[in-house]
Amino acid sequence: MEFAALVVAGGGGTRAGAGKPKQYRLIGGEPVLRRSLRLFTDHREVGAVQAVIRHEDVAEYERASAGLPKCLPAVPGGRTRQASVLAGLESLVRTAPRFVLVHDAARPFADPALIERTLKAAREYGAAIPAVPVSDTIKRVDPGGRILANVERSELRAVQTPQAFDFETLLIAHRRASVAGLNDFTDDAALMEWAGVAVTTFEGNTGNLKLTTPDDFMRASAHDAQTLGDVRTGTGYDVHAFTDGDHVTLGGVRIPYEKKLSGHSDADVLLHAITDAILGAIADGDIGHHFPPSNEKWRGADSSVFLRFAADRVHSLGGMIAHLDGTLICEAPKIGPHRDAMRAKIAEICGIEMTRVGVQATTNEGLGFIGRREGIAAMATATVRLPWKSE
Repeated sequence: MEFAALVVAGGGGTRAGAGKPKQYRLIGGEPVLRRSLRLFTDHREVGAVQAVIRHEDVAEYERASAGLPKCLPAVPGGRTRQASVLAGLESLVRTAPRFVLVHDAARPFADPALIERTLKAAREYGAAIPAVPVSDTIKRVDPGGRILANVERSELRAVQTPQAFDFETLLIAHRRASVAGLNDFTDDAALMEWAGVAVTTFEGNTGNLKLTTPDDFMRASAHDAQTLGDVRTGTGYDVHAFTDGDHVTLGGVRIPYEKKLSGHSDADVLLHAITDAILGAIADGDIGHHFPPSNEKWRGADSSVFLRFAADRVHSLGGMIAHLDGTLICEAPKIGPHRDAMRAKIAEICGIEMTRVGVQATTNEGLGFIGRREGIAAMATATVRLPWKSE
């Protein structure tokens, strides 16, 4: 394997304010960490992606990385960032890549062009980091804040990730630093310089924002709103008949009932309609196209697989799911008591906030097959935001 990526996500993110660690918060309806992982899982030349996380965040990580290819089992990090990187490197020994790209999970806005430059710099230099010129005037001050001197900014650079290194060289340097009791290097370039390895800079990306404070998250949301200006709407419809059983599955929620819905999969009529709505919004076929009922693989399948697939297709285009609205049409069972559970489940599957999911229910006033309680129908609308692209 030529390239592996190491994504560092072991911090608590306390400076980002109250709530989940910053790497699991949502930006554009998607966890920050998932966006950072996809930078590498989507790239054809990156063969494996190793995440380093806190041991108490395993469940959050599993949700954030669900369905992504190339992801190795996450490993627990250490007390410092440096210790976490070493833990990730040790776990990659079995994979034995030639180069490793070390990336902070809190930088979800690195783009494919930056990844390409990183790979090129790795091959050319063996130790290289992205950097951007410093645009602000820089002053050196004393502890009291009094200016001591101006700093010439033409020689200054702000350093970013992903940073690229020869894998064996970086691993040896980390092991040496650990044995020496040196554990406060703030990035891997500094550690490599300590080890006597020359590190070269290459062109970074001014949009490669690191999320640290609440203000950063506000700017990140504004960034997405500005760049995802291609707003699409899709609709979906599905219907399933009742058959003998003791429950129905609607919106991913099991509801006790005197019958069940008949279908090739679990017959979750609501998830099917929402899935088709999302696929319609991005003009990418429908459930029958991607998961044909003629394929025995999908017999009895959990419909969350279909919905997660559709959500991932949106994310792979660099887009976000802005809103989902589903309507169940049935005489029974009662939907109201289960509405919020359905909303929460749909939001979890799609990686969006629950506030972006609506679930409604209505009867058919006793008319037709629905009125005769022979089945359930569902309609759905999906609003998706994609980046503008020239044709």
